[in-house]
Amino acid sequence: MVFARAGLVALSLTTPFPVFAQTFDWMIPDKLAAAKAEGSVVVYSSVNEGEALPVWKIFEDATGVKVQFVRGSDVAINSRIAIEGRAAQKSWDVVVTTSVSQNPPQLLAQYDLPEAKNLLPIAISADRRWYGHSINYNAPSYNTKLVDKSELPTSFEDFAAKTKWKGRVAIDGTDTQWLAGIFQFYGEAKARKIVGDLVRNLEPVITDGHLALARQVGAGEYALTLNNFVNLTYAVKMSGAPTDVFALDPVSAHVAQVGISVNAPHPNAALLAANFAVGREAQARSAEFGRMPVRADVATNPPDALVPLKGRTLVPTLFGPQDDRKWSKLFDELLRGR
Repeated sequence: MVFARAGLVALSLTTPFPVFAQTFDWMIPDKLAAAKAEGSVVVYSSVNEGEALPVWKIFEDATGVKVQFVRGSDVAINSRIAIEGRAAQKSWDVVVTTSVSQNPPQLLAQYDLPEAKNLLPIAISADRRWYGHSINYNAPSYNTKLVDKSELPTSFEDFAAKTKWKGRVAIDGTDTQWLAGIFQFYGEAKARKIVGDLVRNLEPVITDGHLALARQVGAGEYALTLNNFVNLTYAVKMSGAPTDVFALDPVSAHVAQVGISVNAPHPNAALLAANFAVGREAQARSAEFGRMPVRADVATNPPDALVPLKGRTLVPTLFGPQDDRKWSKLFDELLRGR
Protein backbone atom coordinates (compact mmCIF):
# COMPACT_ATOMS: atom_id res chain seq x y z
CA MET A 1 0.00 0.00 0.00
CA VAL A 2 1.24 3.51 -0.81
CA PHE A 3 0.10 6.57 1.10
CA ALA A 4 0.58 9.12 -1.67
CA ARG A 5 -0.40 12.23 0.27
CA ALA A 6 2.10 11.82 3.09
CA GLY A 7 4.76 10.08 1.04
CA LEU A 8 4.71 6.95 3.20
CA VAL A 9 5.24 3.43 1.95
CA ALA A 10 4.07 0.30 3.77
CA LEU A 11 6.66 -2.46 3.54
CA SER A 12 6.44 -6.21 4.00
CA LEU A 13 8.48 -8.17 6.50
CA THR A 14 8.21 -11.42 4.54
CA THR A 15 11.83 -11.34 3.37
CA PRO A 16 13.86 -13.63 5.66
CA PHE A 17 16.58 -12.04 7.74
CA PRO A 18 19.06 -13.68 10.10
CA VAL A 19 17.70 -13.72 13.65
CA PHE A 20 19.77 -11.90 16.28
CA ALA A 21 20.56 -13.81 19.46
CA GLN A 22 17.70 -13.11 21.88
CA THR A 23 17.35 -13.11 25.64
CA PHE A 24 13.92 -11.43 25.66
CA ASP A 25 14.78 -9.05 28.51
CA TRP A 26 12.22 -6.70 26.98
CA MET A 27 9.33 -9.17 27.04
CA ILE A 28 6.32 -8.22 29.19
CA PRO A 29 4.73 -11.61 29.94
CA ASP A 30 1.36 -10.30 31.07
CA LYS A 31 1.06 -8.28 27.81
CA LEU A 32 2.10 -11.03 25.42
CA ALA A 33 -1.18 -12.96 25.31
CA ALA A 34 -3.19 -9.75 24.81
CA ALA A 35 -0.77 -8.58 22.11
CA LYS A 36 -1.09 -11.92 20.30
CA ALA A 37 -4.86 -11.61 20.45
CA GLU A 38 -4.62 -8.18 18.80
CA GLY A 39 -2.58 -9.86 16.07
CA SER A 40 -0.52 -6.99 14.73
CA VAL A 41 1.11 -3.66 15.48
CA VAL A 42 1.42 -0.67 13.11
CA VAL A 43 4.80 1.06 13.27
CA TYR A 44 5.39 4.45 11.63
CA SER A 45 9.13 5.11 11.31
CA SER A 46 11.71 7.23 9.53
CA VAL A 47 14.37 4.55 10.01
CA ASN A 48 15.37 3.14 6.62
CA GLU A 49 13.88 -0.25 5.84
CA GLY A 50 17.27 -1.91 5.34
CA GLU A 51 18.00 -1.28 9.01
CA ALA A 52 14.53 -1.41 10.52
CA LEU A 53 13.14 -4.59 9.01
CA PRO A 54 15.79 -6.94 10.45
CA VAL A 55 15.24 -5.40 13.87
CA TRP A 56 11.45 -5.72 13.78
CA LYS A 57 11.78 -9.28 12.47
CA ILE A 58 13.25 -10.15 15.89
CA PHE A 59 10.06 -8.85 17.51
CA GLU A 60 7.83 -10.77 15.12
CA ASP A 61 9.69 -14.04 15.69
CA ALA A 62 9.67 -13.62 19.47
CA THR A 63 6.01 -12.64 19.88
CA GLY A 64 4.11 -13.92 16.87
CA VAL A 65 2.70 -10.40 16.47
CA LYS A 66 2.72 -9.17 12.87
CA VAL A 67 4.52 -5.86 12.32
CA GLN A 68 3.01 -3.52 9.73
CA PHE A 69 5.96 -1.24 9.04
CA VAL A 70 5.28 2.12 7.40
CA ARG A 71 8.27 4.22 6.46
CA GLY A 72 8.48 7.91 5.60
CA SER A 73 10.41 11.05 6.43
CA ASP A 74 9.90 12.73 9.79
CA VAL A 75 7.95 15.51 8.08
CA ALA A 76 5.70 13.08 6.19
CA ILE A 77 5.03 11.00 9.29
CA ASN A 78 4.27 14.00 11.50
CA SER A 79 1.92 15.38 8.85
CA ARG A 80 0.04 12.10 8.61
CA ILE A 81 -0.19 11.78 12.39
CA ALA A 82 -1.68 15.29 12.55
CA ILE A 83 -4.22 14.55 9.81
CA GLU A 84 -5.26 11.24 11.33
CA GLY A 85 -5.30 12.77 14.80
CA ARG A 86 -7.79 15.45 13.77
CA ALA A 87 -10.08 12.68 12.54
CA ALA A 88 -9.48 10.59 15.69
CA GLN A 89 -8.48 7.68 13.47
CA LYS A 90 -7.08 4.51 15.00
CA SER A 91 -4.50 4.00 12.30
CA TRP A 92 -1.10 3.61 13.98
CA ASP A 93 0.33 2.22 17.20
CA VAL A 94 4.01 3.13 17.52
CA VAL A 95 6.10 5.91 15.98
CA VAL A 96 9.92 5.86 15.80
CA THR A 97 11.49 9.08 14.49
CA THR A 98 13.86 11.84 15.55
CA SER A 99 10.91 14.19 16.05
CA VAL A 100 8.23 12.38 18.07
CA SER A 101 8.35 15.26 20.56
CA GLN A 102 7.29 17.68 17.83
CA ASN A 103 3.86 16.06 17.56
CA PRO A 104 0.94 17.56 19.52
CA PRO A 105 1.17 16.00 22.99
CA GLN A 106 -2.54 15.15 23.02
CA LEU A 107 -1.89 12.65 20.22
CA LEU A 108 0.77 10.77 22.20
CA ALA A 109 -0.12 8.38 25.00
CA GLN A 110 1.52 8.65 28.41
CA TYR A 111 2.99 5.29 29.28
CA ASP A 112 5.59 3.51 31.43
CA LEU A 113 8.14 1.08 30.02
CA PRO A 114 9.85 -1.58 32.15
CA GLU A 115 13.03 -1.13 30.09
CA ALA A 116 13.16 2.60 30.88
CA LYS A 117 15.21 1.78 33.96
CA ASN A 118 18.11 0.88 31.66
CA LEU A 119 18.03 4.07 29.57
CA LEU A 120 20.25 7.12 29.88
CA PRO A 121 18.44 10.02 31.60
CA ILE A 122 18.44 12.00 28.33
CA ALA A 123 16.30 9.24 26.81
CA ILE A 124 13.31 9.57 29.14
CA SER A 125 10.79 12.37 28.66
CA ALA A 126 9.48 14.10 31.75
CA ASP A 127 5.86 13.61 30.69
CA ARG A 128 6.34 9.91 29.72
CA ARG A 129 5.10 10.49 26.15
CA TRP A 130 8.29 9.19 24.52
CA TYR A 131 11.47 7.24 25.27
CA GLY A 132 14.81 7.26 23.48
CA HIS A 133 15.55 4.84 20.66
CA SER A 134 19.04 6.08 19.73
CA ILE A 135 21.04 9.26 20.11
CA ASN A 136 22.61 11.65 17.60
CA TYR A 137 25.79 13.35 18.79
CA ASN A 138 26.79 16.45 16.80
CA ALA A 139 30.45 17.23 16.15
CA PRO A 140 32.64 18.53 13.32
CA SER A 141 34.49 16.16 11.01
CA TYR A 142 37.42 16.42 8.64
CA ASN A 143 39.26 14.72 5.78
CA THR A 144 42.45 13.34 7.30
CA LYS A 145 44.37 13.69 4.02
CA LEU A 146 43.45 17.32 3.54
CA VAL A 147 43.73 18.54 7.13
CA ASP A 148 46.49 17.65 9.56
CA LYS A 149 45.25 16.72 13.01
CA SER A 150 47.60 19.31 14.56
CA GLU A 151 45.76 22.06 12.67
CA LEU A 152 42.30 21.25 14.04
CA PRO A 153 40.61 24.10 15.92
CA THR A 154 40.12 23.86 19.66
CA SER A 155 36.90 25.91 19.79
CA PHE A 156 34.35 27.35 17.41
CA GLU A 157 35.96 30.77 17.91
CA ASP A 158 39.26 29.25 16.79
CA PHE A 159 37.48 27.52 13.90
CA ALA A 160 36.19 30.90 12.69
CA ALA A 161 39.78 32.21 12.58
CA LYS A 162 40.95 29.48 10.16
CA THR A 163 40.34 31.60 7.06
CA LYS A 164 42.54 29.35 4.89
CA TRP A 165 39.60 26.91 4.86
CA LYS A 166 37.20 29.45 3.35
CA GLY A 167 34.85 27.69 0.94
CA ARG A 168 36.15 24.25 1.93
CA VAL A 169 33.84 23.83 4.92
CA ALA A 170 30.25 22.56 4.78
CA ILE A 171 27.23 21.99 7.00
CA ASP A 172 23.88 20.31 6.44
CA GLY A 173 21.03 22.75 5.87
CA THR A 174 18.88 21.15 8.58
CA ASP A 175 21.39 21.39 11.45
CA THR A 176 19.03 23.33 13.67
CA GLN A 177 19.83 21.12 16.67
CA TRP A 178 23.50 22.10 16.36
CA LEU A 179 22.55 25.77 16.21
CA ALA A 180 20.29 25.43 19.24
CA GLY A 181 23.15 23.82 21.16
CA ILE A 182 25.47 26.71 20.28
CA PHE A 183 22.94 29.25 21.56
CA GLN A 184 22.20 27.25 24.71
CA PHE A 185 25.91 26.92 25.51
CA TYR A 186 27.14 30.43 24.70
CA GLY A 187 24.07 32.58 25.20
CA GLU A 188 22.43 34.56 22.41
CA ALA A 189 24.85 37.47 22.03
CA LYS A 190 28.04 35.41 21.92
CA ALA A 191 26.41 32.68 19.82
CA ARG A 192 25.34 35.21 17.19
CA LYS A 193 28.87 36.59 17.02
CA ILE A 194 30.50 33.17 16.74
CA VAL A 195 28.12 31.93 14.05
CA GLY A 196 28.46 35.26 12.22
CA ASP A 197 32.27 34.95 12.27
CA LEU A 198 32.07 31.35 11.03
CA VAL A 199 29.89 32.39 8.11
CA ARG A 200 31.85 35.52 7.23
CA ASN A 201 35.33 33.99 7.49
CA LEU A 202 34.69 30.45 6.20
CA GLU A 203 31.72 30.89 3.83
CA PRO A 204 30.43 27.37 4.62
CA VAL A 205 28.62 25.49 1.87
CA ILE A 206 25.07 24.49 2.85
CA THR A 207 24.42 20.91 1.78
CA ASP A 208 21.45 18.54 1.74
CA GLY A 209 21.74 15.28 3.68
CA HIS A 210 23.96 14.28 6.59
CA LEU A 211 25.07 10.97 5.10
CA ALA A 212 25.80 12.59 1.75
CA LEU A 213 27.88 15.22 3.55
CA ALA A 214 29.85 12.59 5.46
CA ARG A 215 30.62 10.85 2.17
CA GLN A 216 31.61 14.12 0.51
CA VAL A 217 34.13 14.85 3.26
CA GLY A 218 35.45 11.31 2.97
CA ALA A 219 35.83 11.81 -0.78
CA GLY A 220 37.65 15.13 -0.32
CA GLU A 221 34.95 17.36 -1.78
CA TYR A 222 35.09 19.33 1.47
CA ALA A 223 37.96 19.51 3.93
CA LEU A 224 35.82 19.86 7.06
CA THR A 225 32.30 20.20 8.37
CA LEU A 226 31.12 22.69 10.94
CA ASN A 227 29.00 19.80 12.19
CA ASN A 228 27.67 16.38 11.32
CA PHE A 229 26.22 13.34 13.05
CA VAL A 230 29.07 11.46 14.68
CA ASN A 231 27.74 8.01 13.76
CA LEU A 232 27.62 8.91 10.05
CA THR A 233 31.22 10.12 10.06
CA TYR A 234 32.22 6.81 11.62
CA ALA A 235 30.17 4.86 9.08
CA VAL A 236 32.11 6.51 6.25
CA LYS A 237 35.40 6.08 8.10
CA MET A 238 34.76 2.36 8.60
CA SER A 239 34.16 2.03 4.86
CA GLY A 240 37.80 3.02 4.38
CA ALA A 241 37.46 6.75 3.65
CA PRO A 242 40.00 9.18 5.18
CA THR A 243 37.70 11.00 7.59
CA ASP A 244 37.32 11.35 11.34
CA VAL A 245 35.51 13.18 14.12
CA PHE A 246 36.85 16.02 16.24
CA ALA A 247 34.71 17.46 19.00
CA LEU A 248 34.32 21.06 20.14
CA ASP A 249 32.23 22.52 22.94
CA PRO A 250 29.33 22.20 22.87
CA VAL A 251 28.42 18.71 21.69
CA SER A 252 24.70 18.98 21.10
CA ALA A 253 22.81 15.72 21.37
CA HIS A 254 19.27 14.76 20.55
CA VAL A 255 17.55 11.41 20.83
CA ALA A 256 15.47 9.59 18.28
CA GLN A 257 12.28 8.67 20.08
CA VAL A 258 9.59 6.04 20.43
CA GLY A 259 5.99 7.11 21.04
CA ILE A 260 2.61 5.38 21.26
CA SER A 261 -0.61 6.71 19.75
CA VAL A 262 -3.29 7.80 22.17
CA ASN A 263 -5.67 6.12 19.69
CA ALA A 264 -3.59 2.97 19.21
CA PRO A 265 -5.66 0.23 17.56
CA HIS A 266 -3.47 -2.42 19.22
CA PRO A 267 -2.58 -0.92 22.64
CA ASN A 268 -1.07 -4.07 24.19
CA ALA A 269 1.06 -4.84 21.14
CA ALA A 270 2.05 -1.17 21.04
CA LEU A 271 3.39 -1.23 24.60
CA LEU A 272 5.24 -4.47 23.98
CA ALA A 273 6.72 -3.12 20.72
CA ALA A 274 7.84 0.13 22.36
CA ASN A 275 9.53 -1.80 25.17
CA PHE A 276 11.24 -3.96 22.56
CA ALA A 277 12.45 -0.90 20.61
CA VAL A 278 14.34 0.46 23.63
CA GLY A 279 15.46 -2.99 24.80
CA ARG A 280 18.98 -4.38 24.69
CA GLU A 281 18.45 -6.72 21.73
CA ALA A 282 16.95 -4.09 19.44
CA GLN A 283 19.52 -1.47 20.39
CA ALA A 284 22.43 -3.88 19.94
CA ARG A 285 21.17 -4.79 16.49
CA SER A 286 20.65 -1.12 15.62
CA ALA A 287 24.22 -0.41 16.78
CA GLU A 288 25.42 -2.84 14.13
CA PHE A 289 23.90 -0.44 11.61
CA GLY A 290 25.72 2.49 13.23
CA ARG A 291 23.05 3.83 15.58
CA MET A 292 24.32 5.23 18.88
CA PRO A 293 22.57 3.41 21.75
CA VAL A 294 20.86 5.10 24.68
CA ARG A 295 21.73 2.22 27.00
CA ALA A 296 24.97 1.80 28.93
CA ASP A 297 24.83 -1.98 28.43
CA VAL A 298 25.04 -1.73 24.62
CA ALA A 299 28.40 -1.00 22.99
CA THR A 300 28.79 1.69 20.36
CA ASN A 301 30.02 0.86 16.88
CA PRO A 302 32.97 1.34 16.74
CA PRO A 303 33.57 0.63 20.46
CA ASP A 304 35.66 3.80 20.92
CA ALA A 305 33.15 6.07 19.17
CA LEU A 306 32.62 8.31 22.18
CA VAL A 307 36.31 8.79 23.03
CA PRO A 308 36.62 12.07 21.04
CA LEU A 309 33.67 13.46 23.00
CA LYS A 310 35.21 12.92 26.43
CA GLY A 311 35.81 16.13 28.33
CA ARG A 312 33.40 18.06 26.13
CA THR A 313 30.16 19.65 27.33
CA LEU A 314 27.11 17.69 26.26
CA VAL A 315 24.08 19.90 25.55
CA PRO A 316 20.79 18.01 25.11
CA THR A 317 18.51 19.61 22.55
CA LEU A 318 14.87 18.66 22.35
CA PHE A 319 12.38 20.41 20.10
CA GLY A 320 8.69 20.78 20.80
CA PRO A 321 6.00 21.45 18.18
CA GLN A 322 6.99 25.11 17.66
CA ASP A 323 10.77 24.88 18.14
CA ASP A 324 11.81 23.48 14.78
CA ARG A 325 10.21 26.39 12.92
CA LYS A 326 11.93 28.86 15.23
CA TRP A 327 15.40 27.36 14.80
CA SER A 328 14.96 26.76 11.08
CA LYS A 329 14.15 30.44 10.62
CA LEU A 330 17.23 31.45 12.65
CA PHE A 331 19.43 29.00 10.73
CA ASP A 332 18.30 30.55 7.46
CA GLU A 333 18.92 34.03 8.83
CA LEU A 334 22.43 33.37 10.17
CA LEU A 335 23.85 30.80 7.77
CA ARG A 336 21.96 31.45 4.54
CA GLY A 337 21.62 35.22 4.94
CA ARG A 338 17.88 35.15 4.37
